[in-house]
Amino acid sequence: MGNKSKKKILLVDDDEIGLIITENFLKRKFEVTTTRSGKEALDYLLKGFVPDLVLLDIIMPHMDGWETYNRIKVISFLNDVPVIFLTSISSDFEKNLAVEMGANDYIIKPYEPKDLLKRIRKAMGT
Repeated sequence: MGNKSKKKILLVDDDEIGLIITENFLKRKFEVTTTRSGKEALDYLLKGFVPDLVLLDIIMPHMDGWETYNRIKVISFLNDVPVIFLTSISSDFEKNLAVEMGANDYIIKPYEPKDLLKRIRKAMGT
């Protein structure tokens, strides 16, 4: 299977270790692009990068995941891109808020790798 057929994931997380672990796990099956902030992710997306899925942390400096999500969703060519929140916040309030906002899923770190993969595939419809 060549790189051309690999689905693209944009991984947004300011936690260096978490970012590396998730990237290393996912890059066996996907083409993974990492950014360390909401602003960096938006800059990349506004240059025309259209991933097949965005994995988005919530707790980040300057622009949190909620604001990043809202800014992604107003960019017309990104409307249909699934977004999964990948966060250490385990409260029902945040989970419900993510669903109400239209996020495809809400996964709590630390995650089970097989579960993460299954939920990514479900969100991508593959």
